[in-house]
Amino acid sequence: MYRRFIKPLMDRAIAFIALVILSPLLLIAFILLAFANSGKPFFFQERPGKNSRIFRIVKFKTMTDKRDEKGNLLSDSERLTAIGKIVRKSSIDEIPQLWNVLKGEMSLIGPRPLLPEYLPLYDDFQKRRHEVKPGITGWAAVNGRNSLNWDEKFIMDVWYVDHLSFRIDMLIIIKTIQKVILSEGVNAEGHSTMPRFSEYIKQKNRI
Repeated sequence: MYRRFIKPLMDRAIAFIALVILSPLLLIAFILLAFANSGKPFFFQERPGKNSRIFRIVKFKTMTDKRDEKGNLLSDSERLTAIGKIVRKSSIDEIPQLWNVLKGEMSLIGPRPLLPEYLPLYDDFQKRRHEVKPGITGWAAVNGRNSLNWDEKFIMDVWYVDHLSFRIDMLIIIKTIQKVILSEGVNAEGHSTMPRFSEYIKQKNRI
């Protein structure tokens, strides 16, 4: 009952209210990021949702499109802007995804939507993360976020799929607020952002 009916209704209602309440903050972030990113405050990218169905996620753009002399994008740490660091650390970059929640593509709570290129790399266990809608926050996000390795993340994602309930969702919301205030787990050790899953696979195969 909760999974199929109550949770989707709560998602849309809360997303709508949150967008209205946070609109002044969104406007400020929009203006600052538009200046920092040459008029491009938003970041759009295809991500797999429930049952691996592809949708376009929207976030605030925290990195520039700067490239080297060969046309290759610079590293994440070199492209991350000063305002982008603040927006990312405070998780403000995630707020535009409330629009994806309103559209029914995402949930407030669920496994984080990853890149489509990872889909062929998943084993049967890891694929189970797509049995529910992806979320703005989730069990892995409040239990380490980017400080976790990929195997740990997937274990927590599938745990959430198996234990999804109103009680667990409320616990995640409380822990999310705590994590945002403390800015914990934003970066993986030695990285400005989380290393790609494909890179993690290659490293594991070398061991």
